[in-house]
Amino acid sequence: MTNERGLTRRTLLRAGGAGAVGVAATGLVGPGVAFARRGRPVLTHGVQTGDVTSHGAILWTRADRPARMLVEVSRDPSFRHARRLRGPVLTPDTDGTGRLRLDHLPPGCEVHYRVVAEDLDGRGRGEPLVGSFRTAPVGRADVRFTWSGDVAGQGWGINPDIGGMTAYRSMLARRPDFFLHSGDTVYSDGPLAESVTLPDGRVWRNVVTEAKTKVAETLDEYRGQFAYNLLDENVREFAARVPSVVQWDDHEVTNNWYPGEILDLPEYTEKRVDVLAARAFRAFHEWQPIDRRRAVDGRVYRSFRYGRHVEVFVLDMRSYKDANTSSRTEPGVVLGARQARWLEHGLARSSATWKIVAADLPIGLTVPDGTDIEGVANGLPGAPGGREHELAGVLRALARRRVRNVVWLTADVHYTAAHHYSPDRAAFTDFDPFWEFVSGPLHAGAFGPNTLDPTFGPEAVFTHAPPRANLSPLEGYQHFGEVDVDGGTGDLTVHLRDGRGESLWSTTLRPR
Repeated sequence: MTNERGLTRRTLLRAGGAGAVGVAATGLVGPGVAFARRGRPVLTHGVQTGDVTSHGAILWTRADRPARMLVEVSRDPSFRHARRLRGPVLTPDTDGTGRLRLDHLPPGCEVHYRVVAEDLDGRGRGEPLVGSFRTAPVGRADVRFTWSGDVAGQGWGINPDIGGMTAYRSMLARRPDFFLHSGDTVYSDGPLAESVTLPDGRVWRNVVTEAKTKVAETLDEYRGQFAYNLLDENVREFAARVPSVVQWDDHEVTNNWYPGEILDLPEYTEKRVDVLAARAFRAFHEWQPIDRRRAVDGRVYRSFRYGRHVEVFVLDMRSYKDANTSSRTEPGVVLGARQARWLEHGLARSSATWKIVAADLPIGLTVPDGTDIEGVANGLPGAPGGREHELAGVLRALARRRVRNVVWLTADVHYTAAHHYSPDRAAFTDFDPFWEFVSGPLHAGAFGPNTLDPTFGPEAVFTHAPPRANLSPLEGYQHFGEVDVDGGTGDLTVHLRDGRGESLWSTTLRPR
């Protein structure tokens, strides 16, 4: 039993209990699989919302065959007096995915939606999927959101023996208004084995799909990376009830990539990273509920206001960075001039109490790439060098424009930490003190801690990291962060939580 995309009966059996979702994991199921063409169209990977505003959001789904996306929207969970919307046709051109812009909704309200796929001849409709989200408030409302990154990395995929990616269940229990996904949303360079024997003799078992048996190179293989995570029931339930704000980092393409890189890895037949990145970027936007109209350049970096107190600035520290082999001392690039100006001006113009900078790379942690540098920090004491030059320029501009209450959130390094930066401890002193909070992984190998670079005067106030590298999610070093903003006082409280949702450390910041 084989279809046009090479999906075999053995692949379906490897997918274990994934059921109908597993059938569609590598693309639209073709006519070669006869049972998949019978009956009505199926929404294979759930529903998601993202990029929520005070008046709407982006709604996403995927069908197993060409079909029309139909949506009902209501403030009533019974869908009485629902508004009916005609969405796009879901076709193989976008791997069966599609999105619909929900708008003209009141701010700060609970919205329920129901999605069905209809045959193109209008004769049959599949089973509906439902979800909900809350539009952004406009006044002094309480706000809660979570953030994390790094999903299905280092060989740790969906393990049915432990209930799958359970950190998503823990995040859902916190009832966040939205989720900030800080990058490494998938591991396109991380093939999965059906089982992994742990040092203590236990066996970790993975659900495996065709796309996860090798590094991704083709467009369909990149699509399969995003499809894989949505096989997990915890991920689908979370996505249906919590809108996301998504950015990317390196593993959506390949480890530590930068524009113009030529790979020397034997597992890749396509060595040009720019070619791989273009395919990955297309798959990323097909499979994530991102509003490309809000992105400044149509790609990733954008901002969102969430009530009186919160504005989120989402960075892209991957698409414009210079080579990891670049000089550590000469001025370098990680944002690019246009994005750096956008960030400075946006933060200065913002009237939100708290300006949240969502960074896919940490500022002060040294992140090596072999003998080269992958991250912002150059690993050298003294004045800013390499990519630190660009960050120093942003921090200097914020200080001179007296921009207050800027908080940086990130993931990437696979542990959780709270870093306080101060010119009193720094080699570069032309900036105001600020906090950076790190949280991850959400479901991947645990690592760390990394070395702090002294240039911007960071202090590790709290760190929770594993005793050795690449511990499995069984060992308790999975993390997500939570931000709570009090609508009345504007106080911002950060909790660094483990994968079960237990608070490991917290602090409350008061607006200045």
